[in-house]
Amino acid sequence: MKKITAFLLAALLLMALAACGQTAPAETTAAPETTETVAETEAETTEKAADPETTEAVCPLEDGVYTAEFNTDSSMFHANETCDGKGTLTVQDGKMTIHVSLASRSIVNLFPGIAEDAKKEGAELLQPTEDEVTYSDGLTETVYGFDIPVPYLDQEFDLALIGKKGVWYDHKVSVSNPEPKVTPVSDLADGSYAVCGTLEGGTGKTTLVNPTQLTVTNGQGVATVVLSSSKYDYMIVDGVKYEPVTTEGGSTFEIPVTGLDVKIPVVADTVAMSEPHEIEYTILLDSATLEALQ
Repeated sequence: MKKITAFLLAALLLMALAACGQTAPAETTAAPETTETVAETEAETTEKAADPETTEAVCPLEDGVYTAEFNTDSSMFHANETCDGKGTLTVQDGKMTIHVSLASRSIVNLFPGIAEDAKKEGAELLQPTEDEVTYSDGLTETVYGFDIPVPYLDQEFDLALIGKKGVWYDHKVSVSNPEPKVTPVSDLADGSYAVCGTLEGGTGKTTLVNPTQLTVTNGQGVATVVLSSSKYDYMIVDGVKYEPVTTEGGSTFEIPVTGLDVKIPVVADTVAMSEPHEIEYTILLDSATLEALQ
């Protein structure tokens, strides 16, 4: 009987040891493997987040026109002195482009990138525009200007240039301190102008018919704005109600304008619904499209 009891105890002890032998090594080996996997995953995630090439730049500005500082790493490459170190920054569909008038016509092309890539076949070079500038002494000169893509604000990016001697140079530039651009109507000479603009608000079905006629008299501006719908019976600007001049071919209103490149808040009342309904809009007239009418 004692032998049977001893045998049973020995068997139970062996079973217990076998069970421990199966589970203990699994826990011991699995833990480090899991820890290493998690650590590697976290490291990869952190590395990707820190890598600027894998992070898509997000434009922090609303669509519109701004003035912004154009900074370079060279005293020979900079904005014209009449521009006070600034350019015109245009934001459209979340993409930024700055137009900069340079000091002369000695720089014939720019390239958004490094000089080595600019030399490659098929490289898309930025072409110059002819900008007229007027200095403080009254002298007028034609210089080259460029529309430069801006990948982000307040950070340097590569911009290569080539001069008349045909040599490419690498430069670093940055764009900073954007402010909404306002072109005062009082700065315009008296006369009639055509200018294109945009209308924002409502359902988006009603648009601004372009171009808009702008009349300047004694420094005061009046814009003849035409809404694409003929169902508007009045417009309110700065608390003043304006009746339509005509509703043929759209709703035409003559409203005061003090500046271009700035959103003008207006309220237009539509009778297209079962009951009249006031809708808030903003009108922006773009000074870059301004043309004097004969």
